[in-house]
Amino acid sequence: MSGGAVAQRPSPEPRDWLNPQALDAVAYLGQDALLLLEHLFEPLDDLVYFVKDGAGRYRSANRSLWRRCGLKAREDLLGRTARDLFPATMGEAFLDQDRQVMASGQALHRQLELHVYPDLRAGWCLTHKLPIRDAAGRVAGVAGLSRDLGLPDHSHPQYECIARIAACIRTRFAEGLQLGELAREAGLSPDRVERMFHRVFQLTPREMLVQVRVDAARARLAAPRPVSMAELALDCGYADQSAFTRQFKATVGLTPSHYRQLHAPR
Repeated sequence: MSGGAVAQRPSPEPRDWLNPQALDAVAYLGQDALLLLEHLFEPLDDLVYFVKDGAGRYRSANRSLWRRCGLKAREDLLGRTARDLFPATMGEAFLDQDRQVMASGQALHRQLELHVYPDLRAGWCLTHKLPIRDAAGRVAGVAGLSRDLGLPDHSHPQYECIARIAACIRTRFAEGLQLGELAREAGLSPDRVERMFHRVFQLTPREMLVQVRVDAARARLAAPRPVSMAELALDCGYADQSAFTRQFKATVGLTPSHYRQLHAPR
């Protein structure tokens, strides 16, 4: 993928899914508050910070974000949407996610998804988004963080034990794995496995299972010998095709069929 290409088209006008009476996020938060947030998150290269207005346009961001978009300055990002800056399907998925958060008024926590890493390749992250409300309680924008999933903590005293559980997830992802079963095999309680797993891998066991299954599906969808979606869903551990499609679209931003059209060999 090419994360550095920047489309030269204007940002969309505010949509009717946002209350037109609401103040803009910048007007409500204030420029001083946004500058403080930018300074706070500026040193963190593995984390993307942003504030967007009601039309999904960036109004504040840290350096990590604008560099991942192949830009030379923050000002080149401000006023544009994710659709303008990211590869087409990824940018559209991010913008749609913004719409859902603002339309529902509900926060999004620990969304496992693909985004652009500092080296401009696609990589996994955990995303959190919050609707910004004005003094009257009306949605005025969205603020968010996306943190790259880094390398596991090999120095953790329980690394070897947790690594064995991770290996089971990676090799047996097509099975109906249950955390209780994996915990018993390791001689630990499920709660302890959850806590240790998160410290070592920055993920819960379930999140790692989703990651492994989606990665396996992406590889199969890009392979020269296509299989049916129903067969692929079962091979990747999903009970049915609809469950597979929902999970794939939530993490990749595309349906499996659309992903295959874009990535399968011609």
